[in-house]
Amino acid sequence: MKPRKVRTGWSIPILLVGVFFTGLSQAAGLLTPADGALAPLEIREHHVDVVIEDGYAITTVEQIFHNPHPRDLAAIYSFPVPEKAAVAEFTVWIDGKPVTGEVLEKRQARQVYEAEKSAGRDAGLMEQESYRTFEIQVSPIHAGLDTRVRFAYIQPAHVDTGIGRYVYPLEEGGVDEQKLAFWTAQEVVRDKFSFQLELRSAYPVDALRIPDRPQALITQHDSGHWSVDLSSPAVAAVEEAGNPITPGQSAFSLDRDLVVYWRHQSGLPGSVDLVTHKPDAGGRGTFMLTLTPGDDLQPIVEGSDWVFILDVSGSMSGKYQTLVDGVQQALGKMRANDRFRVVLFNDSARELTSGFVHATPENISHYGQALLQVQPGSGTNLYAGLKRGLRSMDADRTSAVVLVTDGVANVGETQQRKFIELVAKQDIRLFTFIMGNSANRPLLEAMTGASNGFALNISNSDDIVGRILEAGSKVTHESLHGVKLSLRGVKTADLTPAKIGSLYRGQQLVVFGHYWGDGIADLRLEGKISGREKDYSTRVEFPATTVLNPELERLWAFARIEGMSTEIADFGEDADLRQAITELAIEYGLVTDYTSMVVVRDEVFDALGIERQNQQRLQTENQARQQRATQATRNHRADQSKPMFNSPRPSHGGAGSAGSLLLALFITLIGIRYAREVRHSK
Repeated sequence: MKPRKVRTGWSIPILLVGVFFTGLSQAAGLLTPADGALAPLEIREHHVDVVIEDGYAITTVEQIFHNPHPRDLAAIYSFPVPEKAAVAEFTVWIDGKPVTGEVLEKRQARQVYEAEKSAGRDAGLMEQESYRTFEIQVSPIHAGLDTRVRFAYIQPAHVDTGIGRYVYPLEEGGVDEQKLAFWTAQEVVRDKFSFQLELRSAYPVDALRIPDRPQALITQHDSGHWSVDLSSPAVAAVEEAGNPITPGQSAFSLDRDLVVYWRHQSGLPGSVDLVTHKPDAGGRGTFMLTLTPGDDLQPIVEGSDWVFILDVSGSMSGKYQTLVDGVQQALGKMRANDRFRVVLFNDSARELTSGFVHATPENISHYGQALLQVQPGSGTNLYAGLKRGLRSMDADRTSAVVLVTDGVANVGETQQRKFIELVAKQDIRLFTFIMGNSANRPLLEAMTGASNGFALNISNSDDIVGRILEAGSKVTHESLHGVKLSLRGVKTADLTPAKIGSLYRGQQLVVFGHYWGDGIADLRLEGKISGREKDYSTRVEFPATTVLNPELERLWAFARIEGMSTEIADFGEDADLRQAITELAIEYGLVTDYTSMVVVRDEVFDALGIERQNQQRLQTENQARQQRATQATRNHRADQSKPMFNSPRPSHGGAGSAGSLLLALFITLIGIRYAREVRHSK
């Protein structure tokens, strides 16, 4: 086999553009049978409280459902699965008192709920529908009365290139056609809506924004302490909802994500932050290690190769012209030393360009006209398109593959394992844009992981330009490949992710794990930049006891479960892995594909012998949260005495010609989706 040359930065980055943003968007809300035989229940109140501190976010949602009918009914509330979120709480008010749910094996939880429902007693159930949605079921909602519920979840805070981002997901994405045919969603909050977010950062923040929400009140309390208050009445949402509002009422429509950005001051140092939880000095502790490298990855200046893999299936009819316009604009942003190929796929795949062609004005015009002659039709063989696009790659040039599709694979190979094997056969870097909350994140992130690439999640409510610039700067700069992390001097185990892969410009590395004892540990990060060995080192201190961050235990367990779930998706279900996920989820109170959270009366829990593990865990977490709120913001930087990175953190800036190329294409793709939703809404 011919040896392959190692190129600067990317060997073959693949840009999966707009994958899986199919169908009519459906929002979070109360589900009602689509036949309309019974008027929907109402969401009277919806309150969201978010605290971002110590490297993770805690989101608490409290709702009041109202039954306007003369008989008791059950309610089903659906909301998108948040990115990397571990559900920590599901509480239903029974006889005026909050009762917290416990996690059981999925079938057992369903049996307990159905038994209580059949007996006419109050009960609730939270289940996960694969990667798409969580569904809350509550029975009964008593005739003419309200029912109050609360749920909460925890997730790592996302910071990239000095920009923090939090998303409260409300758009489901509408990828489940059978579900859309059966249900409609009551998306309007009738009386009161509130969204309150508090950001507490030890690193200075110089700006915070929430796009497209001019009514939001943003307050800066000090250099790292900000808050957001977005509360009803939301007048604009009343017209959007299309429902009559009685005097004194307001409405807020749950059809758009809420996105909050914050910007750290430029010039902050590259750093290592360590957050720990260890209540027993002689026991096991849990830690979250966050590495924010400095800006020492250099720009790439040589010409690049671009492969456009375009979906021309029947679902593209009506918007294909707009897609072609976007591709033409993207081609027009190329440099004279760039080259491109165009691959088309529906039921099968074919190449339009017959190999790479130089990005001359003549070639751009010729192939732009050729694209206009294509007539979309047939199904979506995503695998065939990807396979054809990966042929004939030049190992001597930096390359990017742009896959544009609006549908889930439904023809040919559809198994995740086959996609992983295809990607793993080549020396490639997979760069994925994941569009919408119901996108097949497990598949896209698994392909990303197999190629040591990275993924970016995109919401309709995002600042799209900023997200593209963020991504483009990664394409145009070197990356650190083959990354390995080691800790010596303190006993550690169960690190997740087990395999890190690559780090790109501006990315943080977040690692969870367990430790025993206390003291100084030597921390080392190794990798390669353009084939050159590169390593960073420092010393960090693990404390003997610490009790202010018990949520780390759930975050570690969730990250561990994610890794095992990926193995199942790649290689098929394994009884041992399924059992391991189930046991871990029950121990740490997590809702998964194999476990659910059920709420019944306290005496029923006692009668069934169900231990109140999650109730105890929640009490510990809430006490710690209250204690943190009374203290000043804590600085968790662990490498101050011996900085691990010499240069400052990367700041959010331009992305060069590659970023401009992507920007032209993505703005067009977002326009396609927006136009499509406008048509559906009429």
